[in-house]
Amino acid sequence: MSSHYLDLLTPDNSQLIFIDQQPQMAFGVQSIDRQTLKNNVVGLAKGAKAFGIPTTITTVETASFSGHTYPELLNVFPENKLLERSSMNSWDDQNVRDALAANQRRKIVVSGLWTEVCNITFALCAMKEGDYEIYMVADASGGTSSDAHKYAMDRMVQAGVVPVTWQQVLLEWQRDWARKNTYDAVMDIVREHSGAYGMGVDYAYTMVHKAPERVQHGATIGPNPARS
Repeated sequence: MSSHYLDLLTPDNSQLIFIDQQPQMAFGVQSIDRQTLKNNVVGLAKGAKAFGIPTTITTVETASFSGHTYPELLNVFPENKLLERSSMNSWDDQNVRDALAANQRRKIVVSGLWTEVCNITFALCAMKEGDYEIYMVADASGGTSSDAHKYAMDRMVQAGVVPVTWQQVLLEWQRDWARKNTYDAVMDIVREHSGAYGMGVDYAYTMVHKAPERVQHGATIGPNPARS
């Protein structure tokens, strides 16, 4: 087994690329609920921001077909350049290759649309021609059918791509809750984007540890049983 499979992702050894997280591409996604997809993409982006992970955003045919990158994603990285392409395969674009090389990190975490086209072609070429290690975020990517996503993931795994989920990546970057410089940011991301886990964190903070609620709200009125 190659030793890189045993490596944990850290804030110092990994970089992130978002491929074609654009509305027209999302319209075709059938392998995952599209609102869940966007939630996971934005949660992953916020995690990368919290840990200072170098992040590349690349787009395809924005004006003629795919539309603009999700504003929620761009809001996380307002200063990032958007690397526009014509090729479905991001590896075919020199600006993308240069951006990845400039980060000087061999492990690339990938979130993109569609799994069976843009993700797989990039992953296979980046591994073969660029000697990168690819970590494919399965639940922050989507395909045009469940089969399309599944068999693309299977093919990538056979080739050596490591399948991960967005929350797995976030918590692998954190690794130790004693790392207080990122603890609060991670908890904020979890509470907003991690569904039941986030609800549980809110419950534990307020009901067990008696922390104040996260939001200001109007006064609680009642109970006041109605008179029969």
